[in-house]
Amino acid sequence: MEKTFSQRRLEIVEQRPMIGDFKSRWPALFQQSEVNAEFLRITTKPLQSKFMYQLDHFSDKLLQIFTSKGGVKGKKIKEALAITDLCDNINTRRECILKSLVIYLNEDPDSFFKEYLASAADDAERDISNTVMGIYTIRRNGDGGPEDVGIVIEGIKVMENVGSVIVGLIMLLGLIYALDLSFPDNLKYTFEFLQKVVMNLDGHKLNAKIQQLKIKLFA
Repeated sequence: MEKTFSQRRLEIVEQRPMIGDFKSRWPALFQQSEVNAEFLRITTKPLQSKFMYQLDHFSDKLLQIFTSKGGVKGKKIKEALAITDLCDNINTRRECILKSLVIYLNEDPDSFFKEYLASAADDAERDISNTVMGIYTIRRNGDGGPEDVGIVIEGIKVMENVGSVIVGLIMLLGLIYALDLSFPDNLKYTFEFLQKVVMNLDGHKLNAKIQQLKIKLFA
């Protein structure tokens, strides 16, 4: 994949292919190892290891900021974080922090992180086919662990069985860079925070919301 990098970038930037067509031509790119490698080629920074390290580094401070929030937003954040009291799984904790971040930035996690029951597979497939960009989770029952977690772009499952929502989000960030895509409109502030604060990429100019959160984070 490294040898064909320039050819791939030229095709992406100049031809702007549909995701389905591009996935058919370059299927190897849509694997976790290659998403990590492609991100490194483009940014010279490691993706998954840096993201996890930075998120864990900021977690305690983010939790302090989130839990101090009052009103309707504070109530929603407390509901999003409630599961962390019942589960000590690190990826579940990361997912709760991530969804709290979305709420804190006045965005809706349910519009992007979609959950379905395996028993409603037909409804799930129909909804996924109409999703522009998002992360889906399929569970066998309401309280059980995920049966599948994957990434949707342009109504197509571009990656399946990624293991967890947090890994799905990391892979999606990598694919956005690899495929030269825009951040999703319904989570544009969240992705800007992840790009410019967590990953420290292109962080010279920040949206006012992100700037305020960054000031609190580094206070």
